[in-house]
Amino acid sequence: MSRRVVRQSKFRHVFGQAMKADQCYEDIRVSKVTWDSSFCAVNPKFVAIIVESGGGGAFLVLQVAKTGRVDKNHPLVCGHTAPVLDIDWCPHNDNVIASGSEDCTVMVWQIPDHLTLRSITDPIVVLEGHSKRVGIISWHPTARNVLLSAGSDNVIIIWNVGTGDPLITLDELHSDLIYNVCWNHNGSLICTTSKDKRVRIIDPREQCIVIEKEKAHEGARPMRAIFLADGKVFTTGFSKMSERQLALWDPKHFDEPMALQEMDTSNGVLLPFYDADSSIVYLCGKGDSSIRYFEITPECPYVHYISTFSSKEPQRGMGFMTRRGLDVSRCEIARFFKLHERKCEPITMTVPRKSDLFQDDLYPDTPGPEPALDAEEWMGGKNANAVLVSLRGGYIPPKNRELKFAKRNLLDNKPPLGPRRSYSTCESNFSRVTLEELLDEVKSLKVIVQSQERRISELENKLSKFTNGTA
Repeated sequence: MSRRVVRQSKFRHVFGQAMKADQCYEDIRVSKVTWDSSFCAVNPKFVAIIVESGGGGAFLVLQVAKTGRVDKNHPLVCGHTAPVLDIDWCPHNDNVIASGSEDCTVMVWQIPDHLTLRSITDPIVVLEGHSKRVGIISWHPTARNVLLSAGSDNVIIIWNVGTGDPLITLDELHSDLIYNVCWNHNGSLICTTSKDKRVRIIDPREQCIVIEKEKAHEGARPMRAIFLADGKVFTTGFSKMSERQLALWDPKHFDEPMALQEMDTSNGVLLPFYDADSSIVYLCGKGDSSIRYFEITPECPYVHYISTFSSKEPQRGMGFMTRRGLDVSRCEIARFFKLHERKCEPITMTVPRKSDLFQDDLYPDTPGPEPALDAEEWMGGKNANAVLVSLRGGYIPPKNRELKFAKRNLLDNKPPLGPRRSYSTCESNFSRVTLEELLDEVKSLKVIVQSQERRISELENKLSKFTNGTA
């Protein structure tokens, strides 16, 4: 009798393919800052890329559908006074993005659906609380307006973006540089790695370490750790011999890894990207020219190598599209945005299927843009899983929704100086962001009118010369 040795999995033949040149984003000056973040963030509407810029830090925002050459004068998002180190789109509003910078600040931006003709320089809110550069930005997966930032001051701050106030400051849990921070599936815990070679699982609301693992990887190079959907922790790091490793851990038994694999001797930090709907982890090393992917299963050996997508040029960074932005008609289960020195190249991962029908097993209901909690509910101790949406028929992103920011009045806490006439606040239907968009449109129309007036004047001069010449 023959024994079956081939593992049964619908993802055994995941196929990676780079998009053609006309579907790439060309002429982009990708940032050269030596920081181990992905430098790229994507959602169903936009691609954001940290770029080189003079006089401070900036990033570029492009509409996903508008590929091709990017004009050298394309407007930027620029308000930081030093290089931008990390960016992250809000999972509950596709028009809101946060950025962290070497200038020690976090800024939150509203991006209009129709990008303006001038650079965006005014953030919705500036979050100030770190004393050193801010290199990690991460939104809460289920609670509205909750944003986490981590800096080189070894401090993690969790903000309420709706008010601009810090909700939680974790300033005594890390004694060394924090390499990365990841929320679990419902945002009740965070997992961190740091330069002291420890992986910590932290309850942010209790401000305590639940459990930690010393020397999860014994090498001196940076580690990464992410939560999986079932609460297990997946890490990448280096051995004593500088070999790259991956490991899977059960936090209930943190002494030994459930699985440990050595990869190669490259020195690029492996950035893990996790798709909870397919239980696939993709590993992209900075400076590598490949993407390795593994399926995580409940049975031994738990981490199963699937395949490697290879290309010729090394990657400077990588963006990972959420499930909502995938093409379900092509059985696409993942899409990456690979940064080269001067361009961004989409790479699509598909599962070959003969049928044109919607594949229910590939596309279970996935987290949608509606938050499950408010910031106050989360701070009160409530937890909730993400609100799911169906991808049957494809996902259509909602129109621009503004982020409501309750601006604090500094005069509220001061005693009145004397009798004062009370002025009612503006009760128009226009928010500050909407007014800014209208002003932007007015300015852009003025520029168009001025250029047309110059053109009319030039044509009139030519006409007069022609008339005089034939007279």
